[in-house]
Amino acid sequence: MEAVHTVVDSPVGPLTLVRIEEDLCGLYMHEQRHLPDSERFGPRVDDGFDDVIAQLAEYFDGDRAEFTVPLAPRGTEFQRRVWDALGAIPYGERWTYLQLAEHLGNPAAIRAVAAANGRNPIGIIVPCHRVVGSDGSLTGYAGGLERKQFLLDLENPNPPGVQDGLF
Repeated sequence: MEAVHTVVDSPVGPLTLVRIEEDLCGLYMHEQRHLPDSERFGPRVDDGFDDVIAQLAEYFDGDRAEFTVPLAPRGTEFQRRVWDALGAIPYGERWTYLQLAEHLGNPAAIRAVAAANGRNPIGIIVPCHRVVGSDGSLTGYAGGLERKQFLLDLENPNPPGVQDGLF
């Protein structure tokens, strides 16, 4: 199974989409932190990405809140549990790292949860941008804080605050 990739334009800049067979295993922003070596993306192909490209366009147009493309992120078992848990954060809402750790049943693992969140290989679709600091501040985002703010504003320009009324 060889990875293949394509690059598409978006409101947050070029996005590199990587798949193995039918499963999306990477969505990377231009110059993001933790960007894998481009050789791992495999050859560039322009076909086979139509569904994810269409869903991303709908998302950026404000017409899609959830993605339905098959995903296969590569990571440790713990990282994959964290990335799966990110899907529980509703569109337009923000959780703190502590809330995410509590959702996973281990509030003491807040630092490990934050580290796994930062290594999410499928940004936007696996919504790691919805996680904020305990005081509601924007903290670390592999794609950069300006992009994180853009995505949060796109989903909800006037958020009521982090779930459970922390602010």
